[in-house]
Amino acid sequence: MNQLGLPISLNSKMLLDNFIANSELVNLIHQLFQKKKASEIYVYGLTGQGKTHVLQGVVLKALEMDMNAIYIDCIDSFPEHLFDFIDQLNFISFDNVDLISSDNQETFFDLYNRVRQAGVVVLVSGSSLPADLTVMKDLKTRLSLAAVYKLEELNDELTMDVLNKQMSDRNLTIDSKIYEYLFKNYSRDLNTLVSAMNELDKASLQSKKAISIPFVKIVLQL
Repeated sequence: MNQLGLPISLNSKMLLDNFIANSELVNLIHQLFQKKKASEIYVYGLTGQGKTHVLQGVVLKALEMDMNAIYIDCIDSFPEHLFDFIDQLNFISFDNVDLISSDNQETFFDLYNRVRQAGVVVLVSGSSLPADLTVMKDLKTRLSLAAVYKLEELNDELTMDVLNKQMSDRNLTIDSKIYEYLFKNYSRDLNTLVSAMNELDKASLQSKKAISIPFVKIVLQL
C-alpha cells in the first residue's frame, strides 16, 4: 500500500486492531478518528515494543477511512515536495525522531510546526522522553508539549499474542510450545521473533513440513 505522494510502502500487517497492550494510547487514537480533532502524540520505548507498528497502524486506518495520511521515517531525508500538500493531510506519523540527522532537524522543526498549524494529527516516536533526545533544544521543547506515552514492555504472554495474531492472518496455528522454546533458546525481542516466524513459515511452505521444535532447530540452526 502506497501513501499520498510518497514512495514509502507500509506494512499492511501493522494494524491498530492487532496492536497489543497500551490500551490508554489506543483509546486516545480511536477518539481522534471519531472527533477528527487536531492533536500531538509522542510515543517512546525500546526497539521491538511497537513504535513503528502504532505509527503505521494510524496511517493505515486513516487511508482505509479515505483520509489523507503519510508515514515518514526520520532516518531518511524528507521529500522536498512534502511541504506542498500539508494542508491536504489529516494524519502524519514521524518515526524514529531520535535517529534524525543534524542536517534534517531544522527541516523537521519547520514541518512539525506547519502541520500543527494546519490542524493535522501528528504522531512522533522516539527511543526516550523528548527531553532526553540528542536533538536541538527547540525541537525538544516542541515535542515535550505533545501527549507523551511510554509503550508497555511486552511480557511472554503478550508477545505470544502478537505472534499468534500475525500467524492467524496466514491461517496458521502455532503450538505455544514453539514460542516457549524460542523465548528460551532464541530471543524475546519481538522484531527478531517476527523475522524468525517469517523464515519458518517460508521454510515450511517450501519443504511442506509442519513447524515443530525439531524443524525450528534445523531452520534457525539452534
